[in-house]
Amino acid sequence: MCNGLRSRNPRSDQPFSFAYQDFEFFCSAEPIPTGVSRPTAVLTKAAGGGPTRFTLPADTDEIGYATKQEALRHAEQQALRWVHDRTGTGQAGF
Repeated sequence: MCNGLRSRNPRSDQPFSFAYQDFEFFCSAEPIPTGVSRPTAVLTKAAGGGPTRFTLPADTDEIGYATKQEALRHAEQQALRWVHDRTGTGQAGF
């Protein structure tokens, strides 16, 4: 476990929730018609009682990944970067 990050099976293609620092997220991978999966990270609990239940904006031009597992990995990384960008912790917390 790293700074509150819950471990998960990286081979799973199932949506999952995780906590990191004082934030909680729900990550999923949505299949799109082109045959790839789009990552989605939703903030479900914010530190200090800030706004919750919003989808993080896409952080890359990549609109899809070949597998759900790749899309889920990206959604998780996106959530971690989002926290680091707002807390000033940079990559040091990984």
